Amino acid sequence: MSASPEPTPAPRPDDEIVSLLSHWLAFHVGNGELRAGLRAVDTDDLSPDQAAAVEELLAELEHAPEGKRGELEMLVRETLEAVALG
Repeated sequence: MSASPEPTPAPRPDDEIVSLLSHWLAFHVGNGELRAGLRAVDTDDLSPDQAAAVEELLAELEHAPEGKRGELEMLVRETLEAVALG
């Protein structure tokens, strides 16, 4: 009889995005890490509104310098709300 652990399910895309955004808001990751993390998430299972919010944020992150956060913070919070509430 094997006592192997149950496989851990893959995180849902919305959970991954909420985690990334929360880490950015807490200054644990920078703009580049947030951009790379969001690009790595498969957004196919998101609702159209959720996907649009993520795409809008990605577009803004493309032009944001690494240390610039002030103008992005409101958009990150709006994206977090859109993704978390579905």
